Amino acid sequence: MLEIVKRFWPYIKEYKFYYMLVIFGGILIVISTIATAQIMKPLMDEMFIERKEEMLYLIPMGLVAIYLTKAVGKYIQSVYMQYIGQSIITRFREILLEKIISLDMSFLYSNRSGELISRVTNDINRIQFFVSNMLPDLFRDFLTVIALIAYIIYLNSMLAFYTLIVVPLVIYPLIMIAKKLKKYSHRSQDKNADVVSRLTEVFNNGEIIKANASEKYEMKRFSILNWQFFKINMKSVYVGSIVSPIMDILAASGLAAVIYIGGREVYNGVMTVGEFTAFLTAVGLVFEPIRKIGNIYSKIQDALAASERVFEIIDKESKILDGIKILEKDISHIEFKNVKLKYEDSYALNDVSIDIKSGQKIALVGDSGGGKSTFINMLLRFYDADEGSILINGININEYENNSLKHHISLVTQRIYIFEDSLAANVAYAQEIDEDKVHEALRLADATNFVESFEDGIYTKMEEFGSNLSGGQRQRVAIARAIYKHSSLILFDEATSALDNESEKRIQSALDEYTKDKITITIAHRLSTIKDADKILVMQKGKIVAIGRHTELLNSSDIYKKLSGELQR
Repeated sequence: MLEIVKRFWPYIKEYKFYYMLVIFGGILIVISTIATAQIMKPLMDEMFIERKEEMLYLIPMGLVAIYLTKAVGKYIQSVYMQYIGQSIITRFREILLEKIISLDMSFLYSNRSGELISRVTNDINRIQFFVSNMLPDLFRDFLTVIALIAYIIYLNSMLAFYTLIVVPLVIYPLIMIAKKLKKYSHRSQDKNADVVSRLTEVFNNGEIIKANASEKYEMKRFSILNWQFFKINMKSVYVGSIVSPIMDILAASGLAAVIYIGGREVYNGVMTVGEFTAFLTAVGLVFEPIRKIGNIYSKIQDALAASERVFEIIDKESKILDGIKILEKDISHIEFKNVKLKYEDSYALNDVSIDIKSGQKIALVGDSGGGKSTFINMLLRFYDADEGSILINGININEYENNSLKHHISLVTQRIYIFEDSLAANVAYAQEIDEDKVHEALRLADATNFVESFEDGIYTKMEEFGSNLSGGQRQRVAIARAIYKHSSLILFDEATSALDNESEKRIQSALDEYTKDKITITIAHRLSTIKDADKILVMQKGKIVAIGRHTELLNSSDIYKKLSGELQR
């Protein structure tokens, strides 16, 4: 409990004024609760026993005043605590997402998207319930318990001792129950992440599911996870639900002791009927918030488990450390010097050395798993070399500030990313939209014809995954995005795989002129995209096994000769 408050404290303390209002509301509630017990004394002694007529007017008016005060206090506390909770959690969603997307690619690759979505949505929502609902209730009920205990001790200290002796008995079972609930809550949140991951997978792969008529198969897989989630949640319900009965039994025991001992005090003339009624009312009131605190404490374990999962990510450090140098000039020189990168037990890149200068067109060819994509990923600092170094304009790539480095690099991959925004916003992604530049980028990407066919032109809204575009159209938009960025280093990872030969030739012709003063590195899937390259790197098992132009390699490399035959098909 203290740990979760401690972690949230830097955010909570920014709302001091609102917390003062919450405390004020809580004090009004406590005062009215004590007054509810106190008014029972004149009600019994002066109104019913002594039959004072003015009490017929004063006590009803007093009750209205008491409950009006309580209502105002509840409203103030509820509204401002909700404001604090909603505000903190809204900020936390942003903090968590910012942290996730700032971590290195190895983290994103190794964690399922559904798992990360669950952290940002489900886990944060569980914390929100704690901050917005449990925390104000806990504060109010704790304050009420303290005030009422002080009041009943003031009324009759001996009777208060017998009444409150049962309170310590509540603590031990609560601690034991809380431990179990926290364990179940962790398991529940993990299983929820599995459910979200399965749903994400189903929604992202609708075409292949439909094509294989595998709806029943996917439903069976989902159903297993869904009912596992149900069983874990029910375990939490079985354990958590026992808190309230335990509290009720203990409260009844305390109340029974009060009635027996207090009744004797009244018979012996030590207490008046009104004093006993006020005491009995106060005891009844004190056990209600104690019971609520018990229920809240058991539910807090859910928020604790969620907080641990959230802070686990917030506390995680990226493996890719940001440099401090700003890359201001265009990238004009790239050098790989004995670069090695190991994935588990095998090398993705093994002793790679190459020198690339401005204006050069570099092509990467090789078998799947040869290291081509890794070569490109290293330039984007998705990974850092285990050994060796990569120099950009003569300076180690690790020394550059990441954002300034990536400002000079454009990437087009075989997997096309289209966002639910206008076509113009997709082309000018993360930059200001310049209509002339958008149209020019689309022209160079051979996309003008299909864009002009849209009623809203470049402001046509793209659907999820760009589903209102064909595969070739999506690829053209991705190429236009790279052109719009006007980078000095352009990376093509099978960027024209969805285009027909004629379209590819038109785009290639336009790009040749556009990229003449830039460095382009292309992972090739067709011979037409590499035969005019200045350097072709033939890669196998993470090594460069041959370098040269197309005609040179045909004569000097049997591996390339075989690959070129496959690329020609």
